[in-house]
Amino acid sequence: MTISFDLAENSVLAQEHYNRIAREQMRPIARDADTHEHELPESWVEWYWLHGRDNVGDVNAPSDGFIQVCIQAEELCWGDAGLYLRTPTAALGGSAVAAAGTQEQRERFLTPFRGSGHPIWGAMAITEAEAGSDAAAIQTTAERDGDDYVINGQKIFCTAGEGASQVEGGFVVVWATVDKSAGRGGIKSFVVPAGTPGMELVGLEKKLGIRASDTATLRFENCRVPAANLLGSAEVKKRDSKTGDKGFKGAMATFDASRPIVAAMAVGVGRASLDFLLEELDRQGVSVRFDAPPSELTAIERDVIEMIGELQAARLLTWRAASMMNKGKPNNLEASMAKAKAGLAVTRITQKAVEILGPPAYSKKLMVEKWMRDAKINDIFEGTQQINQLIVARRILDYSSSMLR
Repeated sequence: MTISFDLAENSVLAQEHYNRIAREQMRPIARDADTHEHELPESWVEWYWLHGRDNVGDVNAPSDGFIQVCIQAEELCWGDAGLYLRTPTAALGGSAVAAAGTQEQRERFLTPFRGSGHPIWGAMAITEAEAGSDAAAIQTTAERDGDDYVINGQKIFCTAGEGASQVEGGFVVVWATVDKSAGRGGIKSFVVPAGTPGMELVGLEKKLGIRASDTATLRFENCRVPAANLLGSAEVKKRDSKTGDKGFKGAMATFDASRPIVAAMAVGVGRASLDFLLEELDRQGVSVRFDAPPSELTAIERDVIEMIGELQAARLLTWRAASMMNKGKPNNLEASMAKAKAGLAVTRITQKAVEILGPPAYSKKLMVEKWMRDAKINDIFEGTQQINQLIVARRILDYSSSMLR
């Protein structure tokens, strides 16, 4: 059997298209957007809404499906990761609706993104002060009241939470428990449209990196949403039920789609640093001998070769997880492997680029210091490095969460 790593023609066109957007629209304003945190990068948002969503190539021609989504993430994050996260899209909220929603819910919540006359956003609200990596520890509640659910609680670190909660047409997917006694089985997700009474934006984080993006704290106080906005089954399984985690696992399946995208983001940031490093070394007359024996390589050559290998490995793991999504195969293990590898790789690559280039790279004279700051979040959100390694170990060893913590 022959294994091909060639992309479909439409995917190649998409790669070129998004790289051109990254070079021409994102790079020129990346530093300014990073400096002016919490200010909407209006030129980027308006341009992307009007032009960036255009179809690439022949819509009927073969493409690589979800791999093309990862290609888009890599190329645009090569441009700027913060601006990518500020791009008006359904984002993580859309991934949740697509993964766990019904066809009617997908049409109701995702169609406006194609037909709205103004930029809108989607977001997902999971993390709480006492529930970070352990999503099952969520304390936000959703109580059934007739045909509605009433949500109470507070969420932190909601990417795109400002736009999704404030701008007409946007929405936030909120994770809450409908029955604390059921543990994981009581965790459900609800779509809360922007402007819903009881959903309040109470703060924006000041961050190390991805500063162009909005990372919000949202409070839910007697926030009422229709029962029809519940994603997935309303059935609750108790802790002692053998199928008690099914509802929770359904909600967690969102990460099987989102983690390869975050991995692709990491690859994009890492590639930005590596490309710049290679260009700068070439400008200084320093060449990398890929065909020289290891014993003859300089320290810089060894570092660069290792950086390239790390990046390529992360990309291939990402595309593998995405390819399994295309085929409808379970990819929980592969998605976590890609996320863990890419998060670690981008952290090492960007730090090493700063180290090799020296003091100028640590100053704001060069973009390398920004890429190093932008890199670390890819090792944290959508499941930390440690959590993803734990998931990989559980899947390989066939251990339950209670057997391996």
